[in-house]
Order: sequence, then structure tokens, then C-alpha cells
Amino acid sequence: MIVISYVSDIVKNTYDALAASDISKYLKPSYAVALKPNLVAAEPASQGATTHPEVVEGIILFLRDFGVKDIKIIESSWIGDNTKRAFSVCGYEELQKKYNVPLIDLKPVACTTLDHSGYNIEICNDALETDFLINVPVLKAHCQTNMTCCLKNLKGCIPDREKKRFHSIGLHKPIAILNALIKTGYCVVDGICGDLEFEVGGNPIYANRVIVGQNPVLMDSYCAELIGYNANDIEHLAIAKEIGVGDYYSPEVKLVELNAQNKPRQPITVSKMVSKYQHLIKEDSACSACYANLVHALHRAGIEKYPGGKIHIGQGFIGKNDIGIGIGNCAKGFEKNVIGCPPKATDIIRFFKNATENGILK
Repeated sequence: MIVISYVSDIVKNTYDALAASDISKYLKPSYAVALKPNLVAAEPASQGATTHPEVVEGIILFLRDFGVKDIKIIESSWIGDNTKRAFSVCGYEELQKKYNVPLIDLKPVACTTLDHSGYNIEICNDALETDFLINVPVLKAHCQTNMTCCLKNLKGCIPDREKKRFHSIGLHKPIAILNALIKTGYCVVDGICGDLEFEVGGNPIYANRVIVGQNPVLMDSYCAELIGYNANDIEHLAIAKEIGVGDYYSPEVKLVELNAQNKPRQPITVSKMVSKYQHLIKEDSACSACYANLVHALHRAGIEKYPGGKIHIGQGFIGKNDIGIGIGNCAKGFEKNVIGCPPKATDIIRFFKNATENGILK
């Protein structure tokens, strides 16, 4: 089961997503729970690199109402950055004060070495000793692994010396094995404004959604398609499936969409990356999730010019019939279109690829 909540109030809508999910099948009120956000660097979430503190606040409120009393937030920023500074800059010190939830910097803590498939991996004890780990990554691009989401976010649960070693022994397989060694209780993906190009932020693309589900392979395979990748394009994701961490998303998985009324109310925020493609797009009251998926697709497909006029997207095109390209159900009356609400970036990429091969795009 996957639940998508489109946000206008991040705290409330994150709570909504968990309340509608199947988390109660796995969580008990007596559990000690650790929340693992992505605070890769001391950068505000609005830059597209770090987990919104409001998402974590929504999780804390849900857990408290569920009866969970033992909650902590754990993280280790990337090599060269200071986790405590990230806690401060990213708004987590306010959460600590408001809810009396401890912030655990994993950089100096004790570790345990575990073995899987011949790989010995050091893991911070706070990540191993919790009853229930909630993985709270940002859905964004990564310069080495194409995408970073649930699976790669657990790299923040190992010491800096092990992070360095992961790169020396091949990044993908250790990430997959790490997820076999650390059991994820549940995943809450911050898909609000992940960066399109680089894991440290700067080019946020606003999609305004929180996505929740239990298994990290399931979640990453679903989320990969939202930003224009197939699951097998993400090497560590394919390996994680192969070694039994989980299965890919399929149409048989129950998909629940909440707060769909929020989609048209979200403003399209123009970042440097969005502005790069604006000249291609004719937008009229487009939902940000639909617009974001189109930008992801244009970027992944390398479409920087379109000789046939504008690409149409938005509710303003409902009921209109015309030549040209329409993206999403609202623009289905155009001569050529990609259906979906919102259509996945992978579907849009497939359309552009076919259009190029058939001479529609030159």
C-alpha cells in the first residue's frame, strides 16, 4: 500500500497520510521509534536537499496520538558537514524544544559491524537498537546514483569512515546490503520540492506531496518513475530487490491519493531549472505535481526545444480540443497527449522518445 498526500498544510497532510496508511500493521505503541530524515547538509528544506521539519512534526504528532512515547531523531550529515549545525539550520532544534524529542548526532556514537553476503559494514548503534525506524528521505536527484530516496538515505546511519569506504568498494551494492542489515519500519518520503540535479540542493522542483509506505524498495521504485527513471535505472535499487529487501511497485499495489483538492492550489515555484524549460510550456492553472513531472521529463529526455509550438498543461485546457501536445488528463483534448493525473515522468519521457523516433520532434 502507498498513500500520497498533496500538501497545503505539511504537518496536517503528513499526519493524514499516516492515518490512512497501513502503518498500524507494523507499529506498536510500546515501541521505541527513531526518525531518520535527510539532513545531508546545513541547508533549508526549501532548497530541495533536506527533509522539511514540518514532515517530521506531522510524524511526531501521529506517533504521539498512536501512543508512542519514546521518539528520537537520528542523523549524520555527509562528510565535511556538521550534523548539529544541520539540526539548527534545518529547523530541528525547534522540534526538539517543542516536543522534547532528542536529536542524536550519529557521527560520534558507537558502532557495530554486521556481515551480509561477505560485506562487513559498520552501523551506528542508535540505528540498530531502535524498535522501529521511520525513514524520512527527500525524493531528489543524485550526481552518482541518479536518484536518492529511501534506500540511500540509510547511508546516514553509518560513520564517516564507512561512508568513505562505500565509495571505494562500489557505492551501489553496499547501499543495498545496508538496507538488508537495517530494518526499516516505515517510509515517509518528502516529495515536496526535491532538487532535480544534485543532492545538496539549489534547483528545487515543487511537487507538493508526501508519499508513505512500508517497504523501501517498493517506495523507491514508485518514486523513481515520478522523477523520470525506471527502477532498474537505479543500480542499488535493482540490487536491493535481487537480495530480497523488497519488491518493485506494480499496478496490484493499492495506491491511495489524499487531499487531491490541494493540487490546483499549489503555486508553481520558478527555480533556475524550471526557468530553463518555461519557454517550451504553455501553462494554465496547472497543478504543481503535474508541472514538476513535466519538467523532470523534459530534463531527463534532454528536450530543450520543440519545433511544434508549446506543450500545453493545466486545468485551463479542460474541454479544449486543438493540435499540439497536451500533458495530463486536463489537456487530453489535444491531438497528442500523455494521460494521467498527474502523468508519471517516465510516461512523458516515453512519449517524447516515441515522438522523436517518429519524426514529430526533430
